[in-house]
Order: sequence, then structure tokens, then C-alpha cells
Amino acid sequence: MKVILAQPRGFCAGVVRAIEIVERALEKYGPPVYVRHEIVHNNWVVDALKARGARFVENLSEVPPDGITVFSAHGVAKKVELEAAGRGLHVLNATCPLVSKVHTQGRHYLRKGRTIVLIGHAGHPEVEGTLGQIPGKVVLVQTEDDVANLDLPTDTPIAYVTQTTLSVDDTRGIIDALYRRFSDVVGPGTEDICYATQNRQMALRELSKLVDIIFVVGAGNSSNSNRLREIGIEAGVPTHLIANGDEIRPKWLHGVEVVGITAGASAPEIMVMHAIDALRRFAPVELSTLPGREESMEFRVPVELLNVTSSSKIGKDGSLGHPTPAEAHCR
Repeated sequence: MKVILAQPRGFCAGVVRAIEIVERALEKYGPPVYVRHEIVHNNWVVDALKARGARFVENLSEVPPDGITVFSAHGVAKKVELEAAGRGLHVLNATCPLVSKVHTQGRHYLRKGRTIVLIGHAGHPEVEGTLGQIPGKVVLVQTEDDVANLDLPTDTPIAYVTQTTLSVDDTRGIIDALYRRFSDVVGPGTEDICYATQNRQMALRELSKLVDIIFVVGAGNSSNSNRLREIGIEAGVPTHLIANGDEIRPKWLHGVEVVGITAGASAPEIMVMHAIDALRRFAPVELSTLPGREESMEFRVPVELLNVTSSSKIGKDGSLGHPTPAEAHCR
């Protein structure tokens, strides 16, 4: 069986930074460290950090007064920041810098007197955080039909911002609909869209030309992983979203000669290796990696953690001490 890996795949710089913030906080302050919401959308990552002493909460009321608190990579609403400040919590903000950039852009456009249109998925933590970071009218649109149904005059000054886990291709139709619907529209350039989302989608499209089936390694609640699955299906290739190799069903592999594997931006490389090991139970594997863009982007951790070195490697390669596939089992 030929197995081709997409390049790039897996962890992006924002995810690496968020995980490293939790790891370094544990190293510096000791457990427990409280993390509001899942630091990233991946159960294996969350469980690995729990094992080191991280505690994941949905509300700050669950954090004791002296608790070290980390905001997840998805960002939080301003009211959450104010609640933390009001309680005097020691906060380490792991919001992805690209998400923070969206918040800044939205506030900038609002000060210019524009109505903000947020392109994103309702209920996603990043969207909830962005809605709560822009202190004015923000309307959420998910489809071109949503744009058509906006109850706004056509001459309303509009500015759009987007959820970072959507690519240029994902948002192009909605942005075009905004320009058709309104006479005064501005928005960020394509260079401001999350590089990792776009790169992984481009790599998957190239991969889809070469394989009989695609496995996307990622969590079911991961927006970018789900979009990768959709793109594979749109390309006409059977595509399955799996958390790890244990979820691969034998019937999927009937008649398959070439398998493609990629991973969402919050999925560690060890889960990709786990999937490959699972495939080896069905047939000998000839492994190769598709040429693709090399990503060198790095985001700095908060100043107070700069001189702290974590003993774990999860933030770099997802290995956390290089456990065996059985030890790395992800629910």
C-alpha cells in the first residue's frame, strides 16, 4: 500500500505557541494551571496536558482566586478578560496572534464608522471571542444567502473580517456577495488570512489528485479539520476524518492502492504516525511525502515565559516523550 503524506500538515505556529504557553506555565508555576476552554481542539493534546497538571474549565468561576489562568488559542470575549482582571487572576493569553489581529482589524473598522460583518461559523469559540472583542454592531454571516438576507441599506459602509480557520477559498464567494450587495465595502487583504489554513487546503487539493482515499487526522470539533474533509469529498475522493488509526475501518480500504493522509492544524504528528501504524496492519506500507510549502512561522510566548524551558516536546512535534501508538491512543 502506498501512503502519501500532505505537506504541510498538522500543528501551525499558533497551536505550537498555545501549547508551549501551558507547558512553560506548568514548568514555572507548577500544577495546577487552569485553561479556559480546550487549549486547542484535540483530545490527545488536552489529555496529555491534563496528565501534566493542566485543568480545563469552561468558566472562570471554576478557577480559584490565586489560579494561573490561560486563555485558549481561539481567543475570548472582552467580558472574559474583564472578569479575570476583576478577580485578580494571573492570566497568560494564548490567543493566536492571527486571531488577535482580526480583533484589532474589527475595532479599527468600527472606529471608522463601518458596520462589521464577521464571516465565520456560529458557536465556534473563535467567533464567540471575536464577537465579544468588537464593541459595536457585528453581524455574523455563514453563507452567501446570509449576505442577501442582511437587513441593511445597500449604501451601508461595510467592513468584513473572517474566522481564521477559513481560507481564502472558503470566504471568496461570501466576500464577492458582499461587494455585489453593498456599494461601500472594505476588508483585509488575502495576506491577512491565516496562512496555515490556506496552505493545508492547497496541499490537500494536490494530494487528492494522487490517491484513492484520504484520511484527515483531527478532532470532530475542529473547524479546519472538518473543512479539509469537505475539500477531499469535493475533489471526488472518499475522505474520512479520524482522531487516530483505531478509527480506520477495513471496508474503507477495499480496492485501495494509494492512501493520502493529512492533519488539521491542531492535530499532533504522533496521531499521523498512529494512523500509518494502523495501515501497516492491513498491508506493507510504502511511505512518501508530497512536496509542499515549508512553514517557518513562529510566534513568541509571553515575556514572563521566555526564559522557561519545557521538558515536554508536545509543542514542537506532538510527541510528548515519544509514547508508543498504544500509549498515544486518542479517545
